[in-house]
Parts: sequence; C-alpha cells; structure tokens
Amino acid sequence: MNDLFLIIPEKPSFMLEKMIQAVIQDRDPVIINDENHVSSLRQGKIIFALEVNNIGFSNNLSNIFSKLYSMGNSSLFGFQGIVLTHSNTELYTRSAAQNIIFHGNQLGLRFIGRPLVEATGNLENFIPMKSIYNDSLENICLNSCYELGQRFFKDNISPIKNPKILIIYSSNWRTSNSLLLWNMVKRNLNSCKIREIHIGNGTIYDCKGCPYKTCKHYGQQVSCFYGGIIVEEVYPALLQSNAVVFICPNYNDSVSANIMAVINRLTALFRRTKFYDKTLFSIIVSGYSGSDIVAKQIISSLNLNKTFRLPPYFSLMATANNKDSIKDVPNIEEKAKWFAENIMKEIKK
Repeated sequence: MNDLFLIIPEKPSFMLEKMIQAVIQDRDPVIINDENHVSSLRQGKIIFALEVNNIGFSNNLSNIFSKLYSMGNSSLFGFQGIVLTHSNTELYTRSAAQNIIFHGNQLGLRFIGRPLVEATGNLENFIPMKSIYNDSLENICLNSCYELGQRFFKDNISPIKNPKILIIYSSNWRTSNSLLLWNMVKRNLNSCKIREIHIGNGTIYDCKGCPYKTCKHYGQQVSCFYGGIIVEEVYPALLQSNAVVFICPNYNDSVSANIMAVINRLTALFRRTKFYDKTLFSIIVSGYSGSDIVAKQIISSLNLNKTFRLPPYFSLMATANNKDSIKDVPNIEEKAKWFAENIMKEIKK
C-alpha cells in the first residue's frame, strides 16, 4: 500500500513541479488535489505543495482542511508532514506554510525540524545562501528540496524513557494564568526530569545581530557575545534536554519581549548545534483571542527556523483574562492532564 501522499490544491508552476520532483525522486505518491480525495489518505507521510496566489490564499486548501476537521481532530494523527511553497511574488510563502503546519498539527500531524522549502518570486530568498554554495539560485532551491526529502524519508523516531524537559517562562507566579495552567500540566507529568528557567526583566539582552562569523565563533564555544542567563543557564539546559516547553502568554498577539529575546539568542548556539532531535511544546494563554497567532509565531521561529521537532498537538491554548480565571475554563484540568500525557508520549528522537 502506498504510504506517501501529495496534497497539491492548486495547479503547480513549473518551478514547484521541479521542487516536488527533487523531494520525491522516483517515488510515486497518491495525489490529493481537492476535498473529494481526502478519503484516500492512509497513515503515512504527507507532502503539502502549494502554489501561492497573489493574495496568499487557496480555496481548495481551505476546503481540504475543512473536510479533515469534519472527520475529527485526529484525522491526521499518525502522519508526518513537510511543506513546499512557491509564489510569483516575495510574499506569503512563509505565512501559507505557517497556516498549513498549524492546522495540520491541530489535526495530529507531526513535522520534522525545518519541514519547509519556500521559493519566492525569482528565488530571491536563496540569495543569502549563494555565497556559501556558489551555485545558481535554482540549484540551491532544488538541492534544499532534495535534502529535505532525504531527512523526511529517513526520519525514524522512537519514544524516550525518562526524558529531560526544559521549561522557559517569563511570567509572574502571583498573577499569571499561563503559569497556573503549566502547574496543572506539571502535576500530571511523571517519570521525567523538569528544569524551569525564569527569564526576568533585566536578566537578558536581546540579539544585536552580530556578523555571521562573530556569532558562529561564540556559538562554537557554547557562548554568545552578550553572555548572561542565556549562556549560563539556557544553553547548557537546552543541550541536556530532550524537549522544551515555552510558556507564552499572549502579549499583543505575540510572545513576550523576554521570550522573543530567548528565541533570538538561540541563534549563536544554533550555529554549532542543530535541534532536530529536540521536541517543541508550548502553553499559550490569551486574555481575549489570538492564541493561534502566537502558536504560528512559535512554529515559524522554532520549528521552521531553529529546527525543533513539532509533535502532534504541540500547543495547549486557552483563553483567560482576570487573575486566576484559568481555573474557570471548562474542563481545563482534563485538558491539562491530556496535554501532559501527550508530552510524555511524543518526546521522541
């Protein structure tokens, strides 16, 4: 039985066709191009290939996801996915991928670290790589697709016993609904070692954009020019951990400044050590709405950019405004328990 599926909701350009071929090589995937073919899906691997239009939207893709949601929130559980996007403009390739990964993950789909190759109009997004590979932009793009396919098809993971979990947060224990929710989750975590690191105001400098060679030099020493808590605590704890949980209250539809600084400052360590074997989770609490926006930000910065593995249902999201009001969210204790169980099941390498 064929266990490779290609979801391609729009007519692909010649460039996107070449990107697909660079990934699949001589494999013969089952093609799904509208909601009527969703029933063909069987447990296996999924490649999303989207030709992005000039408004960054696909009615066919929306219909496909609507059909999948109607089948239940586990309709993609047991599948693993990657994404290819191409546009004739400089816009929407990344946001389109964010949407695909977010919705797929909500339906149980797991993603390897850095599961995307995006190609903007005239392939300008590959210009920074030209000085490294000394090749044409098209060849760099297609080689990136080939490398993605190799990682995707060779990925073979298994659960980790007694995992080490790093928790990163910046909230105040006295007032934070996000930390109250984390405590509910924590009470249900067993057979694991948990390390919590608080990133307080005044304890972290944000990344200042050092030159590549400077950043890499410090990264090779498991360090960073700006030092501080990131070098002294976060880097060593992250290297020792199997998974990381970011506690992220929604601040104006974004993670907080301190959490964003942590993400930015991971770049130096990333120059030395990729995070493909580390599993990413998050807890997001919004006062009004917008948890999905924050989740997509985390997906983009840590799964697409920093190569963290994205497990099924990576984020526990809730809405709570007033102090302690998270306790009044219907079934929140059950949701926290389920999320804890998901963490323990899905920390793999």
